[in-house]
Amino acid sequence: MARLTCVGIDWATAMISLRTLPTPAPGSPDLRTAGRLLWWLARQQAGILTLGVLWGIVWMGAQAAVPYALGAGIDAVTAEQPRAAAGWALAVLALGVGQAVAGILRHRMAVTNWIAAASRVQQLVARHAVALGADLTAQVATGEVVAVSSNDVERIGGAFDVSARFAGAVVSFLAVTAVLLNASPELGLVVVVGIPVTALAVGPLVRPLERRESDQRARFGEATELAADTVAGLRVLRGIGGEELFLDRFRAVSDEVRRASVRTARVRSLLDALQVALPGAFVVTVTWLGARLALAGEITPGELVAFYGYTAFLVLPLRTITEAAHKWTRARVAARHVLDLLTVQRTLDDRTTGADELPDGDLADAATGFVAPAGRLTALVCADTDEASRLVARLGRYVPGAVTLGGVPLDAVTTAAVRRTVVVQDKDPVLFAGTVADSLAVPGSGRVPASAALTAADADEIVEGLADGLATELPERARSLSGGQRQRLALARSLVVDPPVLVLDEPTSAVDAHTEARIGERLAQLRAGRTTVLVTTSPLLLERADVVALLDDGRVVASGTHRGLLRSQPRYRATVVREEDS
Repeated sequence: MARLTCVGIDWATAMISLRTLPTPAPGSPDLRTAGRLLWWLARQQAGILTLGVLWGIVWMGAQAAVPYALGAGIDAVTAEQPRAAAGWALAVLALGVGQAVAGILRHRMAVTNWIAAASRVQQLVARHAVALGADLTAQVATGEVVAVSSNDVERIGGAFDVSARFAGAVVSFLAVTAVLLNASPELGLVVVVGIPVTALAVGPLVRPLERRESDQRARFGEATELAADTVAGLRVLRGIGGEELFLDRFRAVSDEVRRASVRTARVRSLLDALQVALPGAFVVTVTWLGARLALAGEITPGELVAFYGYTAFLVLPLRTITEAAHKWTRARVAARHVLDLLTVQRTLDDRTTGADELPDGDLADAATGFVAPAGRLTALVCADTDEASRLVARLGRYVPGAVTLGGVPLDAVTTAAVRRTVVVQDKDPVLFAGTVADSLAVPGSGRVPASAALTAADADEIVEGLADGLATELPERARSLSGGQRQRLALARSLVVDPPVLVLDEPTSAVDAHTEARIGERLAQLRAGRTTVLVTTSPLLLERADVVALLDDGRVVASGTHRGLLRSQPRYRATVVREEDS
């Protein structure tokens, strides 16, 4: 099949069906303004959008032609022309069938356009979230991401849903206007002037509605964010008895959402009322004028019926136009929020040029003076957990930093090489929904089987206690497990990967002392000969480290063994055993 291209649109690829969703590649959106983003979306599905518009025109055009056929049929009956009357009756039947068929196809294309636009936006958001990685949660609230992925995506899809009916409304209005002016200039002029005036009467409500929609959307995002934070920290809240405090906060935020929704509903209800009242008043006016002209003999009874039918029909295009204005307003508000998310930049871009391998050697951070000797277990002690986490982020090249491995700067090699060589486990690792076996099915060196990793992380008893063992399904974030169980399974996953350099940030903060002691012993044995960095203040783990470094005020101020630092460094004792010298 030949590929037809018009004004930069590849029509062959623009013909999307629901079976092809999600699309293999969502494309590169225009992120200059919200309007340009919506226009870009329209261009990506130009084929189905055009089909929807065509069927919308046929559907509404068939409705617009019915009054003409009825009026002509009535005049044929009045003139005692049975053949003509029968012909016009068949024309009305044909128009009805055509309207039904076109309506089905128009609705089908409208739904396709809705789903295609929503799916593409969701793909764009998901792709950008993956590209941002840890930067996403650092720069964007979880509730905002949820609101964009659900509420805003739906509103953008709604704008594409109404587009086909809007096109049909405009074309049918122009066609009916031409017929009316030809049949009766006086009545035609009333309709031509009255319909736009009636439509423009709701114009002043659009801008206030957009402002209130924006405020409602912002309040909704805040409530979603608070709800997400509360659910994520529910276990902690129950532990400290803070449920009532957060419940009061959520009630207050929910009340703000309610008030914003009521303010929006006031404008929206007025808009809906005008959509009924103004066209109704207009129909009454045109009918009254037409009746006078019919009594005066200036138009036939059939033309009077046709004029009434046209006027009653034009209520539908008018309501469609105002509905389109409302949905496009909501879509612009939603597109601005999508745009805000899609324009969030990574702290550090992926590097695709440079060396693709890293040598063995010491892992060193020039900013702090921290050095993890090759093949050794190095512990990092720091009283400031945020400062330690910043160092961990630099060691994994998630933020810029002068970090070297074997003397080679991490910034000089590809990001893929860094990810293959250095693996970082955050202090709050995430387990995804799926079976326990799925959680452990990660790319690894092949040196460490899952069973050995579970034993080293002291997680075999967790698996044994589950109903279906490794086949047990875990819910989102493995919330059915305790914090300590999640930490141990996450540690087992990292051990299966078995990278040349493994950085563990507080991997046992939620486990008991006996479990921690077993993990420390087994971890040292399993990682023997591999470079491991362990951020911790636990004496049970520090005892197993080959080297311990004390980080204070942004610099490594001492290094040695755990026992040696306990004897020589008061600051170390204060951090590790909570002992303050007099």
